[in-house]
Amino acid sequence: MIDALVIGAGQAGLATAHALRTAGVVPVVLEAGPEPVGSWPSYYDSLTLFSPARYSALPGLPFPGDLDRYPGRDDVVDYLRRYAKNLDADIRVGHRVRSVRRDGDGWEVATDDSALRARIVVCASGYFGRPHRPPLPGFTGTVLHSSDYREPSPFAGQRVVVIGAGNSAVQIAADLAPHARVTLASRTPVRFVPQRPLGRDVHFWSTRSGVDALPIGPLLRDPPSSPVLDDGRYQRAVTDRRPLHTAADGTRLTWPDGTSEHVDTVILATGYRPDLPYLADPGQPRRGLSVHPGLGFVGMEWQRSLASATLRGVGRDARYVVKRLLRRTAGSSR
Repeated sequence: MIDALVIGAGQAGLATAHALRTAGVVPVVLEAGPEPVGSWPSYYDSLTLFSPARYSALPGLPFPGDLDRYPGRDDVVDYLRRYAKNLDADIRVGHRVRSVRRDGDGWEVATDDSALRARIVVCASGYFGRPHRPPLPGFTGTVLHSSDYREPSPFAGQRVVVIGAGNSAVQIAADLAPHARVTLASRTPVRFVPQRPLGRDVHFWSTRSGVDALPIGPLLRDPPSSPVLDDGRYQRAVTDRRPLHTAADGTRLTWPDGTSEHVDTVILATGYRPDLPYLADPGQPRRGLSVHPGLGFVGMEWQRSLASATLRGVGRDARYVVKRLLRRTAGSSR
C-alpha cells in the first residue's frame, strides 16, 4: 500500500509532490508523457507568461535569471525539468492511468500494465488535457484548436479568424498578424487590463493586496473569464476585433453587420475541460477535496482562487489539499 499517489507530473503534480514531501510523505507520481513537464511542450512556440518570473515559480525553487522578465514556453519547460529533478519523489513517466476506484481502505490505480494501491490519490492531470472544440455548423474550412497551433508560417497569406477573448486567443492573433489577415472574434468583448499599473506589474498589486490568493472559487456560480494583461503591444497588433459570426456557409462567414467573406482557417482559442477519464465518480469535489475519503484534486481552474490553474497559484492549493487529506487519513486510521 503506497502512502500517496499523484496522477500527473505537470505543474500541479509536481507542486503536489513537493507538498507531500514537505509533510514527510514520499509519493509515487504517474505521468502519461515521456517526461515530467505536463502539457507545456505542446503549446505554441511564442507563448509568453503574463506573470513575471518572480511570480511564476513553484514552491521551493525560484525561477532562474531576471525575476522581472516574462518567461516563454521553453523557459517553463526547462524550469519544470529542473524542479522534477530536485524532487525526492518516485516519478514514473510513460504510465497512463486508466482507472481509479475505491478498494477497501484505499484506492486501486490501474495503468496499462500494472495496478497500484494507495491510501491517498491526488488527481493532478490538470485542466489542459481535453481541448474544448465547440461546433461551427455550416463551416467547411480548416478548423483548429489553439492546442494545434504552433507558429504562423503555415498560415501566411490566409484569412484567419481566431475565436476567443482570453490570453491565448490574443497572443495567437498577435503572432499571426504580420503573416495573415486576422480577425479576433468573441462572444464578449476582450477585457484588456494594463500590465504595469503605477509602474509595477499587476501581479505585484494582486499579491500585495491578497486578491491573488482569495479562496473565492467555490463561491462563484459562473466564474468570470480572465482579463488580458497588456502593455499595449497586443492592442496594437490585433486591430480587427468583432463579435462572433452569425452564420456559416461552406468557407464563408457572415458577420453581425450582414457582410460575408471567405475564411481559410478558424482557430478555436476556447479553452479546455477537466481531463479525468480514469475517474468514474469524482465525488463533487469542493476546494479540491472529494467526498470520497483519500481523494483530492489539484490544478483545476478556479479550484480555490483565480490563480488555481497557474504556476504561481497551484502550490497554495497543493498545500491545502495535502494537509487536509493527510489529516482525514490519520483520523480515519485512528
